[in-house]
Amino acid sequence: MSHLSSRLALLSGNFITGVSVLAPAGMLAELSAGLGVTVRDIGLLVTYGAVVLCFASPIVSWLTTRVGRRLLMSGTLGVVAAGYILSALVDSYASILALRMVMVAVVAIYTPQAASTIALIVPEKERAGAIAFVFLGWSLAIAVGLPLIAICTAQLGWRATFVVIGAISAVSAVLNALSLPGGLQGYPLSLRSFADIGRDRTLSLILLITLFQMSGQFSITVYMAALAQKLTGTGPAAAGLLFSLLGAAGLIGNLLATRIVRVGGVQRTLGSFILVMTAGALIFALGAGHLPAMAIGVFVLGLGITAGNSMQQARLVTAAPLLASATVALNTSLLYVGQALGSATAGVLYASEHYRSIGFLSVGFFLAAFLTFVLTNRGPRRG
Repeated sequence: MSHLSSRLALLSGNFITGVSVLAPAGMLAELSAGLGVTVRDIGLLVTYGAVVLCFASPIVSWLTTRVGRRLLMSGTLGVVAAGYILSALVDSYASILALRMVMVAVVAIYTPQAASTIALIVPEKERAGAIAFVFLGWSLAIAVGLPLIAICTAQLGWRATFVVIGAISAVSAVLNALSLPGGLQGYPLSLRSFADIGRDRTLSLILLITLFQMSGQFSITVYMAALAQKLTGTGPAAAGLLFSLLGAAGLIGNLLATRIVRVGGVQRTLGSFILVMTAGALIFALGAGHLPAMAIGVFVLGLGITAGNSMQQARLVTAAPLLASATVALNTSLLYVGQALGSATAGVLYASEHYRSIGFLSVGFFLAAFLTFVLTNRGPRRG
């Protein structure tokens, strides 16, 4: 495989990005006990982070448009490493929240810039597969990162877990610095780039798919462990199992997507995986209270999570290559808006003890994503 070191470096950075965004979901109980706040307060670390990520992604992408990709990618991960080390030293929820806001504001640019960077490195015919490969980092964050975070937090405490995440982030920063080509620049971004996207019906609808798709995912994933414990009476081991199933399925789904896309194209592959996620959310909703059924739903949902996200990135890059940095940055913003919307709405249902409604909320979001996907096929063809 050509450019393997660059692909692996960007994959590792997406792993760190995924871990940074999702980490509170793997340590809800321990962080809430250690900081003296509620489980919902810890869940809100994801919500508040998503709000910051939403605004930071296009703004920071625009501000850093002339920064070399190697410096940008490695520097971003270096800031994350420092943020986690500092987080291990503080004692209050407010301090953890403040540090997290800084970290996520910086890391907001990593995933969109990883997609546009690998698109600059590999030949055009390899772009969709390369983007899907780089996005495996998010699958690994769920499959490996979250279970290890849950285990590490239970055994060593949340402070030691933050130190471990910081150390791994530093390693990834070095890998990016050593592996990415020097002198690599992205396409110049201007405010007009974002205006051009807003006037394009198809690009706007593709971006809207991300909003609904991520809302559906995070309606379940942020409160998945807590729901399993509330509805089935199981302990942390069941939570680790669900995270492992979700991530393992994500790996399988994304690997399948890299092969299916070569035959069926980005558009058909994306539509198929949205339906897969819808089916998984429905199984989870109908099986709420029965751990085996919930586990099956989580696995089916996982098959589509990172595959759907990577196909979204690939579709935007192939639809308008010269606007890729802008479209992928906006896509990341809506990705985090979706995270905020899904986790916040599910949080309201969880706080009001409507536990079984959360799965059906997710189904609704996925159906909205598929309807929007259908609408993208009725306009001028793109991607």
